[in-house]
Amino acid sequence: MQMKPQSMLFTIYGEYVRHYGNEVWIGSLTRLLGEFGMTEQAVRAAISRMQRQGWLVSRKIGNRSYYSMSPRGQKRLDEAAKRIYPRQAEGWNQRWCMISYNIPEERRHLRDQFRKELSFLGFGLLTNSTWFSPNDLAEQVKELTETYAITQHVELFTAAHIGWSEPQQLVAKCWDLEGINASYRAFIETYRPQLQALQPAQDLPDNRCFVEKTQLVHEYRKFLFIDPDLPEELLPELWLGREADNLFSALYTLLDPGAKRFFETMYESAPLG
Repeated sequence: MQMKPQSMLFTIYGEYVRHYGNEVWIGSLTRLLGEFGMTEQAVRAAISRMQRQGWLVSRKIGNRSYYSMSPRGQKRLDEAAKRIYPRQAEGWNQRWCMISYNIPEERRHLRDQFRKELSFLGFGLLTNSTWFSPNDLAEQVKELTETYAITQHVELFTAAHIGWSEPQQLVAKCWDLEGINASYRAFIETYRPQLQALQPAQDLPDNRCFVEKTQLVHEYRKFLFIDPDLPEELLPELWLGREADNLFSALYTLLDPGAKRFFETMYESAPLG
């Protein structure tokens, strides 16, 4: 299982560091990622890149550097946390959140970033420069447009659809549900044997719990970028996301205690005072 240091750092911060004050010594990060065979040089390079990109901020105390997620990074982690863990589904109100934009070519870099953010939130491309979602994401979109200073180029609607396609047909135009189902199937086939192997009482070392749980969360995070989190009413009858949710939850529960214990042995925060 190949993992990139920068992507793994998002997982480590989202799953662990954010619950321990959001700040951690760089030495702790290199030790933790070393459990996955990553070199200190690769980890430091990824940290520097994330700092340049505005995801991390640092401060130095003595000869030690400590890193925390920037406000932008914390927002991303908060948004991911809302979607990655199974929750009680709410009924759909038959409304669509729609966005239309016309961002000038000279601001193309912002337009490209805006598209990536919309996709991450779960929007689908209905027509050129028109995105929509059955979920109420208006506040998230307002924050995005203000952050990127593009409010004058974006229009945001809450809309009712009156013709002519059925809602499921609209969804099929915007998202590859068969492809997403195939990804869920692959996830289930990979992790079901692991759950079955862990079901009997078995002492798994804490460092192995940490590695296995972190890899599990890391793999499951990938669905944030492909699954639009559609309401139950718009999903196909055979939707493997439900089974994947249950499998993830069961395996997470088994691995979590040992993983946390190991993280706590490696974690060092900045000294008080």
